[in-house]
Amino acid sequence: MKYYIISGEPSGDLHASNIVHHLKGLDALATFRAWGGENLKKQGVSIVKNIKDFSYMGILDVVLNLKSIRNNISFCKKDLLEFNPDALILVDYAGFNLRIAEFAKKHGIKVFYYIPPKLWAWNKSRIFKIKKYVDNLIVIFPFEKEFYRKFNIQAFYFGNPIIDEINKKHKDLSLSSSKPIISLLPGSRKQEIDKIFPVMLSIVNSEFSKDFQFVVACSSNIDINYYKKFTNKFSNIILVYNQTYSLLTKSKFALITSGTASLEAALLGVPQIVCYKTNYLTYILAKLIIKVQYISLVNILLADYIRNSSNVPVVKELIQKQLSKDNLLKEIDLLTKYSDKQITAYKELKSIIKINKNPSKNISEFIYSSIT
Repeated sequence: MKYYIISGEPSGDLHASNIVHHLKGLDALATFRAWGGENLKKQGVSIVKNIKDFSYMGILDVVLNLKSIRNNISFCKKDLLEFNPDALILVDYAGFNLRIAEFAKKHGIKVFYYIPPKLWAWNKSRIFKIKKYVDNLIVIFPFEKEFYRKFNIQAFYFGNPIIDEINKKHKDLSLSSSKPIISLLPGSRKQEIDKIFPVMLSIVNSEFSKDFQFVVACSSNIDINYYKKFTNKFSNIILVYNQTYSLLTKSKFALITSGTASLEAALLGVPQIVCYKTNYLTYILAKLIIKVQYISLVNILLADYIRNSSNVPVVKELIQKQLSKDNLLKEIDLLTKYSDKQITAYKELKSIIKINKNPSKNISEFIYSSIT
């Protein structure tokens, strides 16, 4: 069988690579072509476009790169028809992938959408495109099945792919200092790093910092020199690549750019503060269209738990102007006193997600059986 995969983020590239690994075990004649990154490359997949070349963040960034995006869509349509796959596997990356789903469906290509857009948070109008152009919808949160059922769409839940990564054996992270670690996760895009990383680093030379060591989880999507231009003036910063899980498991606390990493830290039991900052236009537009109270996946998933307990978010979210040196120092100080409350809430989170074993294996079996 022939499989065409489109992922637009490092996390999507990772989760897609796990599916490829299992599909190769099921389908000895499998051929793959993908838009992805290093993880799919390691699986021997032919990469037609690397995510390093088309990672856009926020409305302004999209507008500034409209010509490039249109060219990529045109190229993808042509390449898809030439490859003529038995299955198109779309992973996250909603704006681009929904357009390709429509094109593929019209040309008789079976469409699987894995990690669909979070329509329960914003832009529900996209639900009609999913209903019309996606053959099989694979979600990563149990409550999403019920959300889509309301629109007469069957969604399949096989577990959250983060579980695959947590269950892997990770290389031990060896550091010279025995001081407790505060890990910094500034994001996987340059735009995020530019806005958020300097604020995270502002606490490094504070009075309390002598009691900690600071370690940065670098994204494989970003050259190490990009991080170094922010960290060169610090003598007590360590940069690590492709060791995020190893780092988190050893961390006392984590400062995390909002996204999947917040959920990863929670499932690993790491007390955290979520940070987010973007350009003002993107922030204002997001405020107008996003329909959920929180930006952290942890708080979103635990919304009922929050309402039924103290009505205080499980994870502190520092957004835009709130993301400052003083506020970070204040919240870290609070974490040192009340981190046990976060840990307790994390247990509830695990029960919500329902820790299914081998989600990627189950998803691969589902995809393969659907086209054979």
